[in-house]
Amino acid sequence: MIVVKLNKRDFEYDIYSLVRAFYPGVDVSVKVLEETAQPEESSGAADFFILIDYGEDRIGICFEDGQQKVLIERDSAVDGYADRKKTKNCLKSLLYEMLSEYTGQKLPWGNLTGIRPTKIPMALLEAGWKNTEIADYMRKTYFTSSEKTALAIMIANREKHILENIHYADGYSLYIGIPFCPSICLYCSFSSSPISVWKDRVDTYLDALCREIAFGAEAYRGRILDTLYIGGGTPTTLEPAQLERLLTEIERHFDLSHLQEFTVEAGRPDSISRDKLRVLQEHGVSRISINPQTMNQKTLEIIGRRHTVGETEAAFYLARELGFDNINMDLIVGLPGEELPEVEYTMKEVTKLMPDSITVHSLAVKRAARLNMFKDQYKEMTFTNNQEIMDLTSVYAGNAGMSPYYLYRQKNMAGNFENVGYAKTGKAGIYNILIMEEKQSILALGAGASTKVVRASDRIDRIENVKDINNYIERIDEMIERKRQGFVKYGK
Repeated sequence: MIVVKLNKRDFEYDIYSLVRAFYPGVDVSVKVLEETAQPEESSGAADFFILIDYGEDRIGICFEDGQQKVLIERDSAVDGYADRKKTKNCLKSLLYEMLSEYTGQKLPWGNLTGIRPTKIPMALLEAGWKNTEIADYMRKTYFTSSEKTALAIMIANREKHILENIHYADGYSLYIGIPFCPSICLYCSFSSSPISVWKDRVDTYLDALCREIAFGAEAYRGRILDTLYIGGGTPTTLEPAQLERLLTEIERHFDLSHLQEFTVEAGRPDSISRDKLRVLQEHGVSRISINPQTMNQKTLEIIGRRHTVGETEAAFYLARELGFDNINMDLIVGLPGEELPEVEYTMKEVTKLMPDSITVHSLAVKRAARLNMFKDQYKEMTFTNNQEIMDLTSVYAGNAGMSPYYLYRQKNMAGNFENVGYAKTGKAGIYNILIMEEKQSILALGAGASTKVVRASDRIDRIENVKDINNYIERIDEMIERKRQGFVKYGK
């Protein structure tokens, strides 16, 4: 165990995240000591302590072992804490250099602990910086590797081009959540529930959702709707008639005439049928996902995906037969038991299908996932991700005519890597970029949905819906009122 002690409350999350990045399998505890004297806590079972002292004009960091013997001690001057961003960068640079020296490691993303690395080069591009200037700044400020720096800058340039016709000031995007899945995967912590449990109440959920749809459309009337994304969960767990009802209701309330992209995350192959795809096609859905996660049948069985590799292929060919010309496929690297050969097999089989885009996710196991809750049952499993595997996926995507177009990171991600979306020209997921770059307001409806209000001051305010499906249904009036008050407070 590693114990971090601060003399006052500031930047705790950034400190915690950076220490965890160097020690992914170790418990990290952050304790804030009051400025008034307190008895020294027992060292317990800590491997070592990190002591951080915020002084008037300096930040000091000291590493101690369990016997309070000093291992490394450094400090850095700060300019009175007037500029929080500058102070945070100073703190993280100092802590990163000390952790790197102590462990002998260098992290591919350096001291970046946020989930949106491309926001940095995107902002600098918009400020008129050259690519070479951005690269120099990122390496010196954040210690990012040359490879990750180049990746972030390349993606930021492509994002900037893709988003050039998006209406930021007078537009918005719409997200609608369907919180049901055929089964719950081993690693999943999303707000989703097995459709078998909720089959008799899906229409009741849609009743509540349609009320929120009517309110949201009225609240955003007069603004331009750029992208629409229906996700979850797995939206295609709905029956054809239920999909028809939902899409008809959306069309009845929202002006879709300016849509640049309409995505439905079909997702699980075992939820896809000809009738469902026809409904999507008849309502103008322009982009779908068919997500195998892996093409190794043994792994599918381990992680709780109740479909076969054959069903993935059949669903893909069916969608092509019906005319869908923008199909994404999601993959996960770092799944239990999968090493380089298994990942390469997946990439070979997926690229044979010739999808229009591939999203490669690095496994991130969150607290709520069954894998964490019952870790004793899965302790024999190996979870492998490394640069060789990430490079392999990039090569296969490139050979299939795809280039990276968006990138994000998550907490507890295997190997401290990233998720990368690859797409052929003209097939990039616009909504995916918007949700990561946070440059446009997103109206989010449904259980667990989080509306983002992007203000002119570059401040982002969130209006959350409850995650529990029963609570959402029973408290739909409260969810609508929560949005109403939020829109008054934050604007839209």
